[in-house]
Amino acid sequence: MKWREYHESTKHSIESLAQMRHGLDWANMPDPFRHYEGVPVLDLPADPPKPQMPALEVLQGGLGTTSVSDGPTFLSQLLFYSAAISATKRSPSSGYRYALRVNPSSGNLHPTEFHFVTRNLNGWPDGLHHYDSSRHMAEQRGRGDFELKLAGGPAPIMFVLSSIAWREAWKYGKRAYRYCLHDMGHAWQALTLAARSLGCESFATGHFPDDDVAQLCSLNKDEEPMLVVSLQGKSIPVRKAEACETVWFGGQANQLSQEIVSYPLIDGIHSATKLNSSECSSVRVGHPAQIGFGEIKLSMPASSTRSFGEVARMRRSALDFCGGMQSMSLAQLSTILAVTAQPLFADFAGTRFVQLYLYAHRVNGLQSGVYRFWQDRAELEQIGRGDQRVAAAGLSLGQDLAGNACVAFSMIGDLERATRTYGDRGYRYVHFEAGAIGQRMYLAAEALGLGATGIGAFYDDQVNHYLNLTPEYGQVVYHFAIGYPIADPRLEV
Repeated sequence: MKWREYHESTKHSIESLAQMRHGLDWANMPDPFRHYEGVPVLDLPADPPKPQMPALEVLQGGLGTTSVSDGPTFLSQLLFYSAAISATKRSPSSGYRYALRVNPSSGNLHPTEFHFVTRNLNGWPDGLHHYDSSRHMAEQRGRGDFELKLAGGPAPIMFVLSSIAWREAWKYGKRAYRYCLHDMGHAWQALTLAARSLGCESFATGHFPDDDVAQLCSLNKDEEPMLVVSLQGKSIPVRKAEACETVWFGGQANQLSQEIVSYPLIDGIHSATKLNSSECSSVRVGHPAQIGFGEIKLSMPASSTRSFGEVARMRRSALDFCGGMQSMSLAQLSTILAVTAQPLFADFAGTRFVQLYLYAHRVNGLQSGVYRFWQDRAELEQIGRGDQRVAAAGLSLGQDLAGNACVAFSMIGDLERATRTYGDRGYRYVHFEAGAIGQRMYLAAEALGLGATGIGAFYDDQVNHYLNLTPEYGQVVYHFAIGYPIADPRLEV
């Protein structure tokens, strides 16, 4: 299989949806939390200090600080503001409570797992660990030297972000791989931005030998590595290196469902996008994106003093938006667009593959219509006029929230250019970038008193046609909406 076969086979259309016979088997719903039985559990201190740097400053490239001087509390800070449970919801009909997390996920199904390797952290053992977000604790899978030999050399903390496609496929079927990639982009930026708020730089490696990394982490057969994120910085509390015997604890991964349903299309696209050692010797840089300009120069950005810690923990995915006449300002939109244009630090991010198209519904100072965002010039080009609320909702599989928002987005990925550069692996990278942009939008919207939600379901070819796109100029890979969220009575913080 090649990426194109998977992408075409998982496009939504009126005809494809009519043919779907995918019901939800609630008795077989996957466990949203991975555990390892029979391994030591290391405590992460509760209620770690809140990162105080304003969220917008972090999003705009600033580095924060931390007063923490020990490894356990530093790890607790990092994970509490990037991957931990942040709230719960209660179903009124059944009373069932389920968890929300700092990093968002399609359907709140959370396919992404956080594994991490530590070296010379003060008060923390070297080794391989798995983050158990259900308890905010670390499961120690091995003690000693578990170095990941990747470009850039060793780092005091190195995360392996893996994905369990079955968690998404249970609900979304064969299209689920796309959602796993979006969620990986969200998780990557949740981790990266939390690290920045604490004074750490990060670098993500997507070009690695899959099977080698999976073997080093002894991942369960239902789990695949997707990104390796290394953290460096003077704020990381380190000690002198100490000799330590390598001990493997391993542990038994919990079974997520009674039955895992196989989706050959998902297996095929993942196999097609895997790399071996010989394919990872060097990483090419893609050809630059098309450069254009618009007639509307974005205004001075809005400001917010809300701390990163508050914003990260309060971020939610809006169920719907208020609609009506309440508008956002052009300054708020300018701020959100500006943070999406900030550099992404990864071996595949030397050039960008995603361009934003906007459906402006209610933005003071901006005429209703469709716009293309040229990030290098911070300009908007108007390509369509008139009220877009019905169109935006209709293209998003009839979901009202895309029309009730103040502004909706189509993220257009240049899949052709990405796969010419990276082969089928480039399919992952485009979706990672889309998810990363989405995470930055989520946090910027929250900082500005707005809400947001990612939308993975849309009529692919209809969107491309509506925006007058041909494949060589990109295809839609993600939708997004920002506005004033309606209250969710099920929420329990």
